[in-house]
Amino acid sequence: MRSIHPSAYISPEAKLGDHVEVGPFSIIHANVVLGDRVKVGAYCEVGIATQLGDGTPLIIGDGALIRSHSVLYESSSFGEGLTTGHHVTVRENTIAGTGFQIGTLSEIQGDCSVGDYVRFQSNVFVGKNTTIGNFVWILPYVVLTNDPTPPSNVLMGCTIEDYVSIAAASVVLPGVTVGHHSVVAAHACVTKNIPPNMLVAGVPARVVGEAKTIKLRDGSNRPAYPWTHHFTRGYPASVTADWENNEGDDQC
Repeated sequence: MRSIHPSAYISPEAKLGDHVEVGPFSIIHANVVLGDRVKVGAYCEVGIATQLGDGTPLIIGDGALIRSHSVLYESSSFGEGLTTGHHVTVRENTIAGTGFQIGTLSEIQGDCSVGDYVRFQSNVFVGKNTTIGNFVWILPYVVLTNDPTPPSNVLMGCTIEDYVSIAAASVVLPGVTVGHHSVVAAHACVTKNIPPNMLVAGVPARVVGEAKTIKLRDGSNRPAYPWTHHFTRGYPASVTADWENNEGDDQC
């Protein structure tokens, strides 16, 4: 059973799973596969055709929530549990894993790879050819760039490894790798590769210490990083059980 608003347009070639909901004035184009229990809000456009894609459909996994005014192009794939804010744009050839959350007014320019349980807050910009690992946090107004000499035809995407936290209004320059479990402080400009487990700050960003030296502000004096030792909200128990056993965490 599906719930399609009378003002929505669904191409007869689109493939919709069970219990799909589509809101007012939204468009679902032909080259689209929606999983079960996908909810598309008002004024969305899903599966826009583009010559920059490879002709494959836009695939959205089960249980997605696509909020109003979001725009997603064909030739991308999202695992189960995708959630977008409002006015999100995702271009072609973006491949993302399970539980991806994209904040309001964020943009992914395409040709990107995103791992499992990645969290974007609002106004995040991701340039083409970016690679993002698993369990990454990217806070508001972060920019991941890709053109070392703009404007040019040379695109060098950033690589953000697993469990990285990038704080608000930071910029990562083209071709830079941010090592796993590292923390980028607010307003930093990252111009060089960051080793794993480090804290960087400043313009240009420099290593100022190990991430584990940062303390929580809750009076406990516990290390804030790795954050998996104290933060589990929104993650499945099967994942957090590994964290509790210190699996998937080589910082200690």
